Amino acid sequence: MGIFKRKNNDTPSNPQMAELGREYAIAKRHRDRKTANRITRQIGESGMSDSDRASFQQGRDAYDSIPPIPRGRNRRR
Repeated sequence: MGIFKRKNNDTPSNPQMAELGREYAIAKRHRDRKTANRITRQIGESGMSDSDRASFQQGRDAYDSIPPIPRGRNRRR
């Protein structure tokens, strides 16, 4: 019950597409081109409706809203 509540009740209409969007965002953040291309091909083969596309985008945005952990300096130099 706070002012800065981050949780919202926008549940995606297709949870499978939301999970696929989350996996895509993880692959992009970790520079995993193989997985990102596999997901892109999978999406291209299946005919996505507007609700599926919105669910996929919600999954991507849910993971992208989490800030990345900054890497430490390389102290061996």
